[in-house]
Amino acid sequence: MGSGQVTSSEPFDFQGKHVTVAGLGVSGVPAAKALHGLGASVTVVNDGADERARAQAADLEALGMTVRLGDGDTLPEGTELIVTAPGWKPDKPLFAAAEQAGVPVWGDVELAWRLRGPDAADWLAVTGTNGKTTTVQMLASILKAAGLRTAAVGNIGVSLLDAVLGEERYDVLAVELSSYQLHWAPSLRAHSAAVLNLAPDHLDWHGSMEAYAADKGRIYEGNRVACVYNVDATDKPSTEDLVRGADVEEGCRAVGFTLGTPGPSQLGVVEGLLVDRAFVEDRHKNAQELAEVGDVNPPAPHNIANALAAAALARAYGVPARAVRDGLRAFTPDAHRIAHVADVDGVAWVDDSKATNTHAAEASLAAYEPIVWIAGGLAKGATFDELVAKSAKRLRGAVLIGADRALIREALARHAPQVPVVDLDRTDTGAMRAAVQEARRLAQAGDTVLLAPACASMDMFANYNKRGDAFADAVRELGSADG
Repeated sequence: MGSGQVTSSEPFDFQGKHVTVAGLGVSGVPAAKALHGLGASVTVVNDGADERARAQAADLEALGMTVRLGDGDTLPEGTELIVTAPGWKPDKPLFAAAEQAGVPVWGDVELAWRLRGPDAADWLAVTGTNGKTTTVQMLASILKAAGLRTAAVGNIGVSLLDAVLGEERYDVLAVELSSYQLHWAPSLRAHSAAVLNLAPDHLDWHGSMEAYAADKGRIYEGNRVACVYNVDATDKPSTEDLVRGADVEEGCRAVGFTLGTPGPSQLGVVEGLLVDRAFVEDRHKNAQELAEVGDVNPPAPHNIANALAAAALARAYGVPARAVRDGLRAFTPDAHRIAHVADVDGVAWVDDSKATNTHAAEASLAAYEPIVWIAGGLAKGATFDELVAKSAKRLRGAVLIGADRALIREALARHAPQVPVVDLDRTDTGAMRAAVQEARRLAQAGDTVLLAPACASMDMFANYNKRGDAFADAVRELGSADG
């Protein structure tokens, strides 16, 4: 792990500056309004010009801003700074033009970081391919249990700009950051940060696994107290590799988390207990009990790992052991994250619609057996051979839906030819109901029917929440029909 004193980013005077905001939507509109309020001359550019975009544009124009719809590739004349929505790809012509003109590009996270006041709250930051939201929510729950003023922010909960510019004062923020956001946040320097895991995802955006990992690794830059990494990760580069390559402040420590027995400077599991051998006196000889595995909801292996990562960040901030236990007990997971929907005729029905990539689906499948697996959707460039090979012995059957289901069907044929597969060639509103009916036919008492699609939802549903809702509604229909 490299070291070097990191200075805070220079203040930026927005008064009279010509700032271009790239992209309307969840981050673009608040950023535009914040910049306008700071005295900047704001132009918003947006690729689309649909009804929602036109309504947002009218709102911003009424405040005195300029909006260009349907033209997100041309750099407005006089632009001195671009603030981009995180989803805009780095290879867009707009950014090439900005680089040629020497115009800096920030994301909404960079903007929020630059706008912090002199007594700003510390940031405890979390990224990873999977588990970010759950870990950040667990972390916020632990921090609250310690009596700290905090919020879960970033991709969830309170927006970062609201947290930074709002009237409420925080002691510390639990910050979820995506690889997109980190790409556009060059001067972010967290108190402590964690990369939970790394698996191929969003490669169409980043261009390569190496670029994706490098953007994730930015979260460690300038950390002051702890860089938290996954000891059990087998991916290359590993999260530990990213820690080794980070330039941090003098004295910042590498702290691992593991589902096994922890070594010194690690958190792990011993005889059903979550224990800390990092933030204790004489960590070579001593360990601190933090909580029981049963305090984690649900106690699936990947969720215990999330809890350990959250605990490591909280302990790095000085939180007492009792608050870790109390915070984990108080935490309730969001819908569509390994949510038990119902038991029907001795079969458990579980909704993990949030498993939108192969890494998340693998973790979900590892938590149950035997399983009737409902999967499919938009693959986003993923392949499924490794997932199916690892999970084949757990599968009673599979029901496939969605645009790229053939990729999963072919992987099942190669690595699990004994598993019966139902291929549903339909994308109408009744497709999920049909999938549930087919899964019921395949399942036996004691089985789990698991919706873990390993794919994005947008081919058939507005988002993964709607997909999960459709699954839960269909399952409840089964139960009511039996009743």
